[in-house]
Amino acid sequence: MGFLDKLLGRGKQAAGDVKGDTEMKQEGAHQEAQAAAESRAEQAEGMAQEARDEAAEHQAERDTP
Repeated sequence: MGFLDKLLGRGKQAAGDVKGDTEMKQEGAHQEAQAAAESRAEQAEGMAQEARDEAAEHQAERDTP
């Protein structure tokens, strides 16, 4: 959904620019920024889960006689 939201936000910015509607342009910028932040958060969560999995593997190897 993040990519679609970024695209919609960018579209709103462009429409606001063409119409001279600063409120619409601002709303689009916020929507695009929110989508980008959510995307970064999802990536960070994925990396954190990979690190937890790797740590669990190391722990299991240490615990194996």
